[in-house]
Amino acid sequence: MKRIYVLLLLVMMVWGFNVSAIKVLVSNIDPILLTSIRIFTAGVGVLVTLYFMGLLRKPTKKEVAIILYISLFNVVLHHALMGVGLLYTSGVNAGLIVGLGPLLTMILSTIMLSKKVTLFKTFGFILGFAGVVVTTLTGAEGFTGVSLGDVLIFLSIAAQAFSFILIGKLNPRLDPRLLTGYMLLIGSVFIFLTSLVIESDPAQIIQLADAKLLGVFLFSALICTAFGHMVYNFAIKQVGPAESAIFINFNTFFAILGASLFLGEKIMMNHITGLILIVCGVIIGTGAIQHLTRQKTHAHRRTS
Repeated sequence: MKRIYVLLLLVMMVWGFNVSAIKVLVSNIDPILLTSIRIFTAGVGVLVTLYFMGLLRKPTKKEVAIILYISLFNVVLHHALMGVGLLYTSGVNAGLIVGLGPLLTMILSTIMLSKKVTLFKTFGFILGFAGVVVTTLTGAEGFTGVSLGDVLIFLSIAAQAFSFILIGKLNPRLDPRLLTGYMLLIGSVFIFLTSLVIESDPAQIIQLADAKLLGVFLFSALICTAFGHMVYNFAIKQVGPAESAIFINFNTFFAILGASLFLGEKIMMNHITGLILIVCGVIIGTGAIQHLTRQKTHAHRRTS
């Protein structure tokens, strides 16, 4: 379990750094077109990795239907709605709405998986969201009211949260890493078609011929998206959708850390405060404190 949590933390770090990578890339390439090419590259990367791991196989007809269904929510709706939504809202509003993801996943997990969530764990999720709020509201730009973009981003996060529940309910025969590769590949095609409707110049992808942009693109596609989603979807099956989702709160802090390291932006005291709240929320929300308390109780009983 500790190994999974360490891997989840590593995934959150690269996902946070991915924000800076995408910020560099979208200044040169339209965001939805970029997303489709990035996700396609990630999908190929996952399937090649699975081939060398001996896990690659053709899905059955039933599994194809499952892959298409989950891909609709996890890749197509999530990324398309997020890409369009970001055009019509502020970074602060987007950060706050994304921070609702773990809470939404916990609620859906309780309803659809009949998982009991203690008040102590609920407090952890709320504390984590409070950390996101404190971190996101730092700076001159404040909450700008509700817009169409906010609604689209909320629907994007809701689609992603629902997909986490579907992955949690997967038949054990379908490895979530295999699911990830096929989902990314199939989803990228639909997002590319969306980009042709919304954005008009697919030829601009030739800008990736620049060595610096290509390096940033490969980091984003292969490390952040391919590796990140493989590990995250695998973790959902190991520890559960809600317990995995609470780690997403770390995204906000690592995004800010990445902006400081790679884009020269300043880290404020509120960012540190937000991180402390997020760490406390994750420790409580994953049940780590309760687990340690039980271990100490058992150890005390053995010695007494």
